[in-house]
Amino acid sequence: MAARPALLGQVPIFEKKVPVAKPVVPEFDGLAQELTQILQSGMLSKGPHVSAFEQMVAEHLAVKHALAVSSCTSGLMLTYQALGLTGDVVVPSFTFMATVGALRWAGLRPIFADVDLATTNLDPSAAEAAITPETSAIVAVHNFGNPADLEELQQVADKHQVHLILDSAHGFGSLYKGEAVGPQGAAHVFSLSATKLLVVGEGGIVATNDDEIAARIRIGREFGNCGDYDSVVPGINARMPEFNALLGQHGLRRLESAVRHRNSIADLYRAQLSFLPGIGFQKVRDGNRSCYKDFSITIDADAFGLTRDELNAALTAENIETRKYYDPPVHRQIAYRRFAPPDLPLPNTELLASRILNLPIWSDMDPSVASGVCVAIERAHEFADAVRAEIKQETLV
Repeated sequence: MAARPALLGQVPIFEKKVPVAKPVVPEFDGLAQELTQILQSGMLSKGPHVSAFEQMVAEHLAVKHALAVSSCTSGLMLTYQALGLTGDVVVPSFTFMATVGALRWAGLRPIFADVDLATTNLDPSAAEAAITPETSAIVAVHNFGNPADLEELQQVADKHQVHLILDSAHGFGSLYKGEAVGPQGAAHVFSLSATKLLVVGEGGIVATNDDEIAARIRIGREFGNCGDYDSVVPGINARMPEFNALLGQHGLRRLESAVRHRNSIADLYRAQLSFLPGIGFQKVRDGNRSCYKDFSITIDADAFGLTRDELNAALTAENIETRKYYDPPVHRQIAYRRFAPPDLPLPNTELLASRILNLPIWSDMDPSVASGVCVAIERAHEFADAVRAEIKQETLV
């Protein structure tokens, strides 16, 4: 019999908290010379490092244009504006709030569509069913780094003559049918924040093969100003600083090794947890590769013996941090409830939101940490009845 869980009085598996994510950045010594040059030049933005980073990313993604912006959210806002979107936009509710928040900032109405239960990505059939006469675009997400069904979604978009945009916040390092996500659709918008594989602090990339979209975003990120102090569109300040771009250059060189390491951690989780009843894993389509920005499991309480929230409490007692992405889903969040579809239920979204749990993963994570997380989950399952009783008792105190 396994040792008892920490929730039942055992010493926690981990002495210190295991974070759900951890940024991996270059050593200072490797940045010092270039950082000093940036500071001495006085050019903290709109400089050579941003241009060099954009070129590196464009080559990596095999796109004509890679535009550095201040965040993925600002990149989405600028992309929606550059495409001239109006009216309705089909979008999953099972996504991070920024996907939809940027739509509202652009004056657009989100039409929520359900996701595929296995991949957790936007279901092309559900997306098509959600299209209205006022729809101007479909926005899909590479959820947790798992590539969306791009060909099927593009077919739906072409059939209804609407744009396909990819919120690729999780997408750096992901492969769709063996190729980097980025060239597909009207544009991909990537995040470079601290929880991602490619980290610049805060920042984003808009990738597109469309010259006109690229030109509009370049203007939009500069307050809508072409350079003559006469704004042609209502723009924003979405410029990436030089220091962030420097981090990006160094990080891009290590991206492939980061993806491979995360895939090895994902394989470890699957191997050590697959024998436990009631645990499900996100499906990655054949020929695709997830970058595993996040590693998620789903918990069937009847089979596992504990609900997702009860397991989460047990892991917290072991000093293991987790996340419940995305609970609540966007259509149940205060800012967006009025857009919840009364006649278009989202059963897969609701089920995933109630069962999903994201486990710790980062780009240089020691495999022993992942193994310790698996041991904690195994203990919680073996002592499920006692764990549930303890949690119930604590709520009564």
